[in-house]
Amino acid sequence: MNLATTNTTKLLAKVEDSLKAGNLEGAKEICRNTRGPVASIFYQGLERSGEGVDIAEKAVTSYGSVQMGQLEKGLIWISLFIALAPMLGFLGTVVGMIQAFDAIEIAGDISPSLVAGGIKVALLTTVFGLIVAMILQVFYNYLISKVDSLVNTMEDSSISLIDLLVKYGKK
Repeated sequence: MNLATTNTTKLLAKVEDSLKAGNLEGAKEICRNTRGPVASIFYQGLERSGEGVDIAEKAVTSYGSVQMGQLEKGLIWISLFIALAPMLGFLGTVVGMIQAFDAIEIAGDISPSLVAGGIKVALLTTVFGLIVAMILQVFYNYLISKVDSLVNTMEDSSISLIDLLVKYGKK
């Protein structure tokens, strides 16, 4: 059980205690004073619970989508750099090969020492582009797994909140 799940379980227990005591405002206050997307989703559901469980469920679903979007908003940039890094590396490859052919043209002769510098540039830029892309891909996958885990926690907790609203008769 990870920290987010533990904190969510504690939040859910506090909200349930308040609802059990008939204290809807207390449950909302608990959510207002708790950081994180799950507490924000709970607050939206509790805020709309007076309009019926169906409306509260729609509010939870809608606000859950908003929270998920906020969690994923910066990931597009990492994805962009993952795609660009190898391209920049291959661009360096082309530039290095152009340098090698320029050296051959200027000298009018083909010798390993003439083309070595251009080929070196070509290989180094390719390697660096691929290394950057691999590191970013690992980082991106780690972040995606964290977001997915949090989204699953949000969904499970939202179901539990709606169950509590039904159980304690918030119409």
